[in-house]
Amino acid sequence: MEVGSSKSKDVLYIKNMVCPRCIMAVKGILDDEGIPYMNVSLGEITLNGKITPEKREGLNERLEKIGFTIINDRKGQLIEQIKNLVIEAIHYTGPMEKVKWPEYLSDGLHLDYKYLSSLFSAVESITLEQYIINQKIEKIKEFLVYDELGLKEIAFQLDYSSVAYLSNQFKKVTGMTPTQFKKSAIQNRISLDDI
Repeated sequence: MEVGSSKSKDVLYIKNMVCPRCIMAVKGILDDEGIPYMNVSLGEITLNGKITPEKREGLNERLEKIGFTIINDRKGQLIEQIKNLVIEAIHYTGPMEKVKWPEYLSDGLHLDYKYLSSLFSAVESITLEQYIINQKIEKIKEFLVYDELGLKEIAFQLDYSSVAYLSNQFKKVTGMTPTQFKKSAIQNRISLDDI
């Protein structure tokens, strides 16, 4: 039950919420549990008030059944916020038009990019830059599978300087060119929450 603003609110950070269907699923659980909320977005629930530890545990159990979990530590929350900003920018907005990742993430989280990048690398065992590249590669795969755009349009959409640069990066990550991927019968795509 989405409700208006209140003096007391609680923000919960949720791991693995990576798509609009995830948001709908979480809203359904909140409604079923009778937990009033102000907003649900990727990786985040803004509750309308505080909930008891028992309600929180019950909510977490329901969330875990569908692959989500409440993140309790600050570092984990930051990592999930970084991932959600990257996913939102790459998968759910229009053309990227020169996204400057250090500025975008620093502005979005109000923290120094060097701190965010080193924290991400330490916790995730992959650099933030590689995570961004992996997300872009998955978006390229999506475009190729659905045959929506040519490589030139895909390069533009994802802010690659050229088709050659996109193709080289794609091959470096996947081991095949975009054309080979498109022709392959396998077309292995990775779920966003597994990247």
